Amino acid sequence: MVVLVKIIQLILALSILVVVHEFGHFITARIFKTRVEKFYIFFNPNFSLFRCKKVHGQWRFAFFSKNVPEKYITHERIDPITNKKETTYEEIDLSTLSPDDWRTDEDTTEFGIGWIPLGGYCKIAGMIDESMDLEQMKKPAQDWEFRSKPAWQRLIVMVGGVVMNVITAYIIFTGLLISQGSQYLPTSEVNKYGIVTSQLAQEFGLRDGDKILNVNGNHIENFRKIQIPMELILEDSEYIEVERNGEKIKIELPEDAVEKLINSNSLFISYRFPFVISDFAPGSIAQKAGMQKGDKIIKINDIDVPFFSDFSNNIAQFANQKINIAAVRDNDTLNFDIQLADDAKIGVFTADLEYKTQEYTFFQAIPAGFNKTGKELSDYWKQLKLIFKPSTKAYESLGGFITIGSIFPSTFDWIAFWRLTAFLSIVLAVMNILPIPALDGGHVLFLLYEIITRRKPNDKFMEIAQTVGLLILLALLIFANGNDILRLFR
Repeated sequence: MVVLVKIIQLILALSILVVVHEFGHFITARIFKTRVEKFYIFFNPNFSLFRCKKVHGQWRFAFFSKNVPEKYITHERIDPITNKKETTYEEIDLSTLSPDDWRTDEDTTEFGIGWIPLGGYCKIAGMIDESMDLEQMKKPAQDWEFRSKPAWQRLIVMVGGVVMNVITAYIIFTGLLISQGSQYLPTSEVNKYGIVTSQLAQEFGLRDGDKILNVNGNHIENFRKIQIPMELILEDSEYIEVERNGEKIKIELPEDAVEKLINSNSLFISYRFPFVISDFAPGSIAQKAGMQKGDKIIKINDIDVPFFSDFSNNIAQFANQKINIAAVRDNDTLNFDIQLADDAKIGVFTADLEYKTQEYTFFQAIPAGFNKTGKELSDYWKQLKLIFKPSTKAYESLGGFITIGSIFPSTFDWIAFWRLTAFLSIVLAVMNILPIPALDGGHVLFLLYEIITRRKPNDKFMEIAQTVGLLILLALLIFANGNDILRLFR
């Protein structure tokens, strides 16, 4: 059930983002009076779940229908002399077809839903794209085709999808700031009790109880940026300054810190807080033993556990044993005998540190959303650059659909869903603007070349570039999803 919930969220988020992205191409093409032949959510080889088109002023609909044949019929034959396969194309005379046939009206766009939920597409007439409609390109260019438009118009059409994804992320981030504000754990709150270190953090020189003062001389207000630790990875941090036993200590990070942080499977650091009982789980053995809300646990048998992390690190060794827990209540120290089960849980919830929520009015959220979107774009671009630095081995962390799906929560939460959708919109924008043929960025690169040199790349070059780009994308897709599969067996 958990997997199904994650899959539904992933498909829904990607569907929204694909529609938004392709609409960016669609609306800019229509603004410049360029014909858009098809606009599809999901891919539709052989048949479509749904299709509609305005024919002769009336909307026509079809469900679970086979794809309408293209206006070219393909003929293949084997040459008896060379024994090679030859392909020829016969153009359909549209005037001979029934007025009810959708092929008779090329002036309008066919909208539809395919059956492979891996994206979608917007097929623009007169453009060499993933559809590889080469026969259309052999005919004389028409005024309503993409290839007939000035380079600057074609450039706007190509960046339309990326711009729409950025705008979508901005709208979502701004909406979340208005409705939810910005909640985070201040580093100053963590410094009340200090940090809890992972094995990697200890290897770097940090210790339990250290209080984070700055990273590279910069105070980090949001502790999560160090905990994950994005600030260290993306900003090429060289040192962390901490307070330890009242003394300031500068922790120099090793040269391979980024590589180790990227490949770490656990939090870099966490935070300490007293184990104060805030509530009980149903059937709690601690509650049955007489413990109450507000009790502060300080000992397991003779082991001091002043913080929750100390308790969680020590309790497992006493599974199936009878233990004594000491707790402070109203300045009195009380002792409770508890028989643990196999899971070594006592059935209590603890009060966490105090998170800070910054609230925004509508007018405050407008610039704040802009800053948030810009920061997310910058951070993701920095992450992407790490993949191309072999020394970091960041390419090993590249993931496909399983990795993307895993970031969604196991239960449907609209706030989390929209936050992750905004993040994926940023990812889609950055990935699409990469200068790889077959992506929007590849087309933009060739258009910039045309604008600067006033020379348009010929159709044969564009055909080869598109094929190479598709092969590159296929290789990346196989590599990323292959990483996902390998992780399942580790």
